[in-house]
Order: sequence, then C-alpha cells, then structure tokens
Amino acid sequence: MIAVAATRGPGAESPSAADIRFNNVSVRYPNGFTGLTDVTLSIPAGQMVGIIGLSGAGKSTLVRTINGLVPISSGDITVGDYTLAPGRRQLRGRALRDLRSDVGMVFQSFNLAKRTTVINNVLMGRLHHTPAWRSLLAAWEKDDVELAMQALERVEIVSKAYEKASSLSGGQQQRVAIARTLAQQPKVILADEPVASLDPPTSHVVMRDLQRINAELGITVVVNLHFLDLARRYCDRLIGLRSGTVVFDGPGAEADEKVFENIYGRSLTAEDVLEAKAEL
Repeated sequence: MIAVAATRGPGAESPSAADIRFNNVSVRYPNGFTGLTDVTLSIPAGQMVGIIGLSGAGKSTLVRTINGLVPISSGDITVGDYTLAPGRRQLRGRALRDLRSDVGMVFQSFNLAKRTTVINNVLMGRLHHTPAWRSLLAAWEKDDVELAMQALERVEIVSKAYEKASSLSGGQQQRVAIARTLAQQPKVILADEPVASLDPPTSHVVMRDLQRINAELGITVVVNLHFLDLARRYCDRLIGLRSGTVVFDGPGAEADEKVFENIYGRSLTAEDVLEAKAEL
C-alpha cells in the first residue's frame, strides 16, 4: 500500500468542486478477480489527475468506484459530503442518485442517443434536476436550454446544436458527451478512456477541453488514460496502477521512463505513446 500526500495543481479550487479520498479501498469481483488492493490516496478539490497503467491494472475500476458503478469490497471512499462503503453501508436510492448528479461521467463510447439532436443529448444532463413530465414531453425550462447551449459553447460545438448526434464524427460526439456532463453542473468529472477511439489530433482537442474545464471552472477531473504523453501533457498529477496497486503518485514531470517501466512492468513501446502510434 502506498499513501502519498497530494499536492494541489494549478486548477483553481471552486466552491462547487469536491475532494475525493480513498481509505484502504479494495475491490474484489464475484469471479474472484482483484481490481484494487488497499488503495489510499487523496485528490484535492480542483485538481486534474491522470490514472495510468496497462489494461487490467485497475484504472477503470478505480474511476468507477468514485460514483458507485463498481462497489468496493473494503475500506471507504469520500466524495465531497458522500461516503461510499461496502455491504450494508452502501449508498442506495436517492443518496446514490444525488452523488451521481454531482459526479459527471464521460465514457469511451460516448453513450449518446444517436437519433435525437445534440441539444437534446446535452439536456439529458439536467434529468436529475427536472420533473419527469418535463423530460418525457421535452418541455425543458428556458434556463436549462441556456445552460446546455453554454456547455456546447465551452466545448466549441454549439453550431451543431440542432443536428442529429448520428451525423457527428467521433470527436464531435465525445465533445457533446462532455457538454452533457457539464450540463449536470457536476463537482467532479470522471473520464474513462475518453480518447481511446479517437485519432491523435482529436484526442488533443478532447484533452484540451477537459483541461480548460478544470482550469476555468475548478471542477475536479479524474481521467483514465493509456497514452503516457497525453497524461503527462494535460494532467497536474499522475497516479500509476499496477495489478490494482498504486505504484506511482506524483507530478507528470517526475514520471520518467524508469517510472513508466515500473508501472507497466516492461519497456515502453509505440503503442503506449499517442504521437509514436500515429506514425506507425
């Protein structure tokens, strides 16, 4: 177990941001696989953190424990005013929904409703704050529509607001997904491999969007990445996982090739670096 005191990054702390604390957290899946082992760490409100490691190292598991998508087996996690714990202490019902309204999630596969418009997709980020009848009839409040348009402006895709999501490129769809998350007005944004299916130029666009959101709005951002150059360039802090255990926690500038070899258990290859992979 490695417990490292966190340093605050340049992202300005916002009153609407939330800190995250892992206290001896382990995850064991029903099939016996161990996803995390005794993870203890603290992420201050307003920091942008990159989670790095090989496939199967526990990156997605760690990110998805923060909003309760993956239940923990032991220890506890605090996210702002909420505590996630195992067994009978698990958050359920309204409390879990409230947590997830504060913790936005950006997925690798975008998870958009392809047959409807971009603006309708973004407005889905307001569902927690909207009476069911309004969402069923698409009778959105003017303030919610304005908030959705502002979210699209922040990711520079407002011109696509009334086009169907299915007409957009992969990078554009991911930016809509980020706008939808922003429309929640979250305290934390989790991004699980958000650039895995994108080309290098678009990957940089998406990472710049997340970095700008963190810097300008002060929202805590935790992003799971495979490409090491992206992680070092855009994140204040890197957390390296190997076999479900934290083996590195510090600034990207300190993550040299030897550190990466310790995280990955092997030498780096072109597959680990976005720019190198683009040249293959």
